[in-house]
Amino acid sequence: MMSRWSRFIAAAAMLGAGVLGTGLVPAAAQEPKRGGILNFAITAEPTNYDCHGSQTFGLIHPVTPHYSYVVKFDSSQNNKIVGDLAKSWTIAPDGLTYTFALNEGVTFHDGSPFSSADVKATFDRIMNPPEGVVSLRRQLFKTVSAIETPDANTIVFKLMEPTASFLVNLGSPFNCIYSAAKLKTDPKFPETNILGTGAYQFVEYVRGSHWISKRYDGYFRKGLPYLDGYKAYFVKSNGVVPGLIGGQFDAEFRGRTPSEKSQLMAAGADRWTVHEGSWSTINIIIFNTLKKPFDDVRVRRALTLAIDRWKGSEALSKITIVKGVGGYLRPGYEYALPEKEIETFPGFWRDIEKSRAEAKRLLKEAGAENLTIRLHNRTLAEPYTPIGVFLIDQWRQIGVKVEHSQVDTNPYFGNLVDGKFDVAYYPATEPVDDPSAQFAYYLTNAKSSISYSRHTNARVDELWDQQSRSLDPVKRKAIVNDLERLLLNEAYVLPLNWWERIIVLNKKVKGWNMSSSHFSGQDLIGVWLDQ
Repeated sequence: MMSRWSRFIAAAAMLGAGVLGTGLVPAAAQEPKRGGILNFAITAEPTNYDCHGSQTFGLIHPVTPHYSYVVKFDSSQNNKIVGDLAKSWTIAPDGLTYTFALNEGVTFHDGSPFSSADVKATFDRIMNPPEGVVSLRRQLFKTVSAIETPDANTIVFKLMEPTASFLVNLGSPFNCIYSAAKLKTDPKFPETNILGTGAYQFVEYVRGSHWISKRYDGYFRKGLPYLDGYKAYFVKSNGVVPGLIGGQFDAEFRGRTPSEKSQLMAAGADRWTVHEGSWSTINIIIFNTLKKPFDDVRVRRALTLAIDRWKGSEALSKITIVKGVGGYLRPGYEYALPEKEIETFPGFWRDIEKSRAEAKRLLKEAGAENLTIRLHNRTLAEPYTPIGVFLIDQWRQIGVKVEHSQVDTNPYFGNLVDGKFDVAYYPATEPVDDPSAQFAYYLTNAKSSISYSRHTNARVDELWDQQSRSLDPVKRKAIVNDLERLLLNEAYVLPLNWWERIIVLNKKVKGWNMSSSHFSGQDLIGVWLDQ
C-alpha cells in the first residue's frame, strides 16, 4: 500500500512528473562574441513598468536591463556590492555619511545627460512617494536624513543613525534610477514609460506576447553589452520546456523543477548548461490578523503545528522547486538560527503526531475546532499550486477545511496590499541574504509596506530597528536571533520551506552567472551568444 506521502507525491506529480537530474559543469570561459538576440521565457508579466512599486520577477527580467543603479549586486562575485553609476564611494568613520563619485558621460536613452540630480530625485521618490505613487521599500531608507548633490557627479547620503544594510538596501534591483526631469513633469512617468541609462533600450511590449529591446549604443561602459538585444516571451509555465526543446527560447531565468530538468536532459544533455543551488526565497504563510480567528495566537500556532515541514520538503523537492527547511533566514546563512534550535519551535517538531495533537488541543481551546480557511494563492503553477495542495493536505490532518482561491498576478498582489484575504501563501524573495530586507516582510504594517499580516507587535519593530543600527556583526546576530525567536513564537507569518534554484540554458548562452536570487544578476550586460 502506498504511504500518504507517496500518494501526495503521486498526486502533485501530475503538475509535472519526473526524477532528479544531474547538474552539468559550465564550460570554461571563452572570449565573448558580439551580436545576436537572446530569446528567453518569462512566466509572469509586469503590472506596469515602475520598479519602485514592484515585487515580482515579472518586472525584473524584462524591465531592469534598461536601467542603471548607484551600486548593484555582482552575481559573478557571489552578489558582492559593486559600483554601477557610482565608480567609487567613501563611508565616514561614524557610518553616517556615504559619498559616491558617479561615472561621467552617462546619458539616458533619449540622449539627455545623467547627473546626481537624477539619483536624488529617484530616492526622494522612493522615500517620500507622491500621492498615487507606490513605493514598496521606503522603510529601508527611513534613516536617511538628507541627500545632497554638491556637483553633477557626486551624491551624498546623510543618515540619522548607522545602518548596517545601507549599501545592500541601495543596491536593490528595484531601485531603478529615473530621470529627474521626467519625474518633475509626471511622478508616475515610470509606470507607463521606459527611460533609463542601462545597457538596453526599449523597443516594444505586446501584453501577453513579448518584450523587445536593443543594445543602447550610448551605454557608458564601452564595449558592452555584447548582445544586439533580447526578446522576452510571456508564456505559461508549462510552455517553457517545450519552447526550450523546440529552440524558441534560449533560456528561462527564474527556475525549473527537477522533473523539467530531467525532461530537458532526456531531450539531449549535450544541448544544455545546468546551474543549480540554494535559492534565497522562502515560502511563507501570512495570516491576516485583523480577521478572526487569526488574531488568536492559539489558532496561528495550531496551523503551524499541523505542518510536517521535514517530510513535506523531502516529498516536495522531488516534484517542485522547494527543498530546505528553516526559519525566516536561509539555512546556513551566518545569522540564521541553528537547525537544532529551530526544531524546538511550534511547527518544526520532528514528532508530527505530537505536534498535531497539540494543534487540535489549541483549536479546541480557541473555539475553532470547525475552522474553514480560504487560502489566497497565485495562478502560477510553480510552486504556487503544489504548495497550495500540500497545505490543504496538512491542515486536513487536524480537521481544518481549506478553500483554495488562486487568482492572477494583479488581484493576487492587490489583495495582499488591500488586506482582502484571510490566509495567503507568498514566496518572500530578496536579492541577497540580509536581515533588514528579509525581516521587512514581518514588521508591523505601519512600519513596512510589504508586511501583510497587519499585526501590532511593537517589539518586532524595536528589534528590527536595533539590528539595523548595529554595525557590530556579533551584536547584530544576537539581536536578529532574538527577533527570529519572537516571530516563530507569535506565528503572524509562518516560514514553510526554502527554494532550490535550477536554471537550464542552451549551451550557446554564455556569460550568465548563477545567483541565489532570481532578482539579481539579470542586467544581461555580460551575456553573449556563442553562435
